[in-house]
Amino acid sequence: MEATHWRLPTVRALFALAWPMILGRAAQSVVGFTDAVMVAPLGPDALAATGNGALNAFAVFMLPLGVVFIVQSFAAQLSGRHDPARLRRYGWYGLGVALLSELVALALIPAVPWLLARADYTPAVSALMGDYIALRLVGVGAAVGIEAIANWFGGQGDTRVGLAASVLVMVLNVPLAWVLIHGLGPVPAMGVRGAALASIVATLAGFAYALGAFASAGRGEDRPGWRWEEFRRVLRFGLPNGVNWFLEFAAFLFFIDVVFAGMGTAALAALMAVLQLNSIAFMPAFGLANAGAIHVGQAIGADSADAVRALVRRTLLAAAAWMGLVGVGYALAPRLLLAPFSPGSLAERTAFLAVAVPLLRVAVAWQLFDAVTMVYSETLRAAGDTAWPMRVRIAISWGAFVPVTLLTARWGGGPVVALSWVVLYMAALAALMAWRFRRGAWRTMRLTGDESEALEP
Repeated sequence: MEATHWRLPTVRALFALAWPMILGRAAQSVVGFTDAVMVAPLGPDALAATGNGALNAFAVFMLPLGVVFIVQSFAAQLSGRHDPARLRRYGWYGLGVALLSELVALALIPAVPWLLARADYTPAVSALMGDYIALRLVGVGAAVGIEAIANWFGGQGDTRVGLAASVLVMVLNVPLAWVLIHGLGPVPAMGVRGAALASIVATLAGFAYALGAFASAGRGEDRPGWRWEEFRRVLRFGLPNGVNWFLEFAAFLFFIDVVFAGMGTAALAALMAVLQLNSIAFMPAFGLANAGAIHVGQAIGADSADAVRALVRRTLLAAAAWMGLVGVGYALAPRLLLAPFSPGSLAERTAFLAVAVPLLRVAVAWQLFDAVTMVYSETLRAAGDTAWPMRVRIAISWGAFVPVTLLTARWGGGPVVALSWVVLYMAALAALMAWRFRRGAWRTMRLTGDESEALEP
């Protein structure tokens, strides 16, 4: 029976929920974008090391970030069900995952040089990247903690806490990175290492703010306690999401570290610039998809699952429209968009743009398929359908995408051919996620465990 207290949100309500997440994700992207711009004058080695080092460090972040993203699903459903006591506990479970993540990341730091030695980087890029990654790993726990708290608030319809934390990180990181990269007064120029140090300091400040907001939200309430069966439930539904993010991202890193790195520094630097632009374009669409997922979770919690399909249609149209506008910009002004990343000398700029401009045009189709995939996969995650998407994504990424791109590189395919496989990969994912949603298996999920457990089909 559909609950009468829950109403289908309007498009305006979707944007009202999405805009803080859009700005927050854009603020996160600005950090990587400005770091890349600031180190670009240091040469292609520094740009490749910073851009790719950030991606490799983020690979470690991906698993715990994916796990704590499920906190939003729990918070949305429990908010729709009006169960504040259980809702509070799930915020603590997210912080527990953040603590475990920090311990694991610290243990991984000594292995960084050995792992980079397995990739096909030049010695200069490998040395710079090793310093960058080792320092960035120190901030894993704080980054995961910010995400956990932001998702806890976001599931309740408050997306401004995550925005404030992200803006704080950006505001601190940008000037601090400039000082530490290039030096100022008594502060020596640290280059690539300075970019990593700035990120650590800014992320810790953002986490301190988010933690304060979480503490204030629970002031005056009884301590909710810790229930291991609920924490195991977070891991049960969150780990597939985290493993999915991690292994899919690892496949993409393999594509970069092995396929593109073997094509030379110019090709790698060009790809890093395209990815930085994509990260800015990607985040607004992700914010819209995430806002739609919050509404989906609240609808399910309020026993209004019949409204989900209409919610998905609205979210899909909004996200696709945004990505379409981005594609127009990519197609009409690629050199203008890539200009901030161009290296110093004329010869380096010419070689860079010769590779980067065609890659950016290929990314137009990539972005559109990515928007469709995000909307459907976020909807499934909000319902607790995380195991099936994990299996499908891993099968396609490691069973098809990685082998095909590797063979393409070995047979002499260039950067454009290699990136075209990403477009086909995204198209396949979009089709499969849409099929899974339309099949309706998400209706059988029992994320919060309030009813008899339904087995996944």
